[in-house]
Formats: sequence, C-alpha cells, structure tokens
Amino acid sequence: MLHPTKKENGEIDDVTCCEAFIHFIAIGWKVLFACVPPPHYIGGWACFIVSLIFMGFVTALLAEVANLWSCIFGLKMGLTAITVIVFGTSIPDALASRSAANKGRYADEAIGVITGSNSVNVFLGLGLPWLIASVYHYNKDIPVGGVASTYVIPAKGLTVAVICYIVLSICAFFILMCRRGVVKGELGGNDLGRWCSTFIFLLFWVIFLIVASLGFYGILADI
Repeated sequence: MLHPTKKENGEIDDVTCCEAFIHFIAIGWKVLFACVPPPHYIGGWACFIVSLIFMGFVTALLAEVANLWSCIFGLKMGLTAITVIVFGTSIPDALASRSAANKGRYADEAIGVITGSNSVNVFLGLGLPWLIASVYHYNKDIPVGGVASTYVIPAKGLTVAVICYIVLSICAFFILMCRRGVVKGELGGNDLGRWCSTFIFLLFWVIFLIVASLGFYGILADI
C-alpha cells in the first residue's frame, strides 16, 4: 500500500513523486510476491520455500534479459554479468546495508550484509550448479568404446577479473582500517571523509569494470 505515514512527533509524511513512480512500476512484482505465505505458517518453512522459488524465477528472468541485452548490443556475457546482472542483484544488498548502517549502532550489520551476500552468491551460486552438472555428467550414459563426458566451461578473462577484485578488496579493507584509526569507525565521520571514501570506492568499481572488460575482450590476457 502507498499512503502517507504519520511520524512519532505527529507530522504527516506525504508520498513523494519518486515513491509513487517506483510503486507504479513495481506494482506487478508486489502483487506476485504478495502470494508468499506469512512467516508464521508451518514454522516459517512455507515462506522460506516459496520465497526461494520466486527468487529463482526472478533470477532466471534476469539472466534471460541479460542474454538478450548482450545479443542486442553485441556485448560479451562477462561484461553484461558485471554490469546489468550486478545492478539487479547487488543494489538490494546495498540498500539493505544502508538501512542497517542507519539503524544500527555499529557497522557490523552493514558489513555483514555485504560480505554474507557475496559469500552466498559465490559459494552457493557456483557450488550448486557445479554439483548438479558433475552428478549429471558422472551418471550420463557412456557409449561403447567412448569416454565419459566432462563438465568444463571456460571463462575468458576470469583470471584478470579475480586478481583485480582481490587487489581492490585489499585496498578497500585497508581504507576501512584507516577510517577506524582516524574517525574511530568504519562508517560515518565528517562530510569530507564520507565523500572522499565514497569517491574512492566508486573509483574502485570503475577500475574493476575497466580491467575486467579488457580481460573479457582479450586485451589483457589471462595469466
């Protein structure tokens, strides 16, 4: 529902044009996810399972849109993955981290959301498909005199992207450690410190995007 809200001090917080626009374009998704059972059903398992099914559907739809995007604009799938798909999957994490940082006393919740989400994306997002593919190819019928099929998917430019990501991550953690020593906290501080940290982290993302793109297009060869 989209309606004005009442603050604790009694003031009415009216709906903004941006909120109304976002509500309008997202109304279909809100109706779809309204079919998720309430958390108190079956000890929360109904909500958990149905939510996973819906998220799988949204993920498959996003992957299909990314494939069409690559075909239309002639982009490499790797470049699409670190731009279109990343925006679709990481922006909710960023908003959740921002909400946790604003409401929490410490930055543990915000940092935990970011690292935990990426861990799930990497370990579960890669491990589960690899497990399914490995079991499938292991049990696949082998023709007489033939050899067993193998599950190998080359990812050109992945080595360059991973090395760049590791280096920039180390630099990012170093900045957080410096902030703890200077402003006594990883997040917050004065306006200058916040804006400088924001600019540096955005610059890291741009650097990663450029280096990874050069790797995907073969300009930077894999080690």
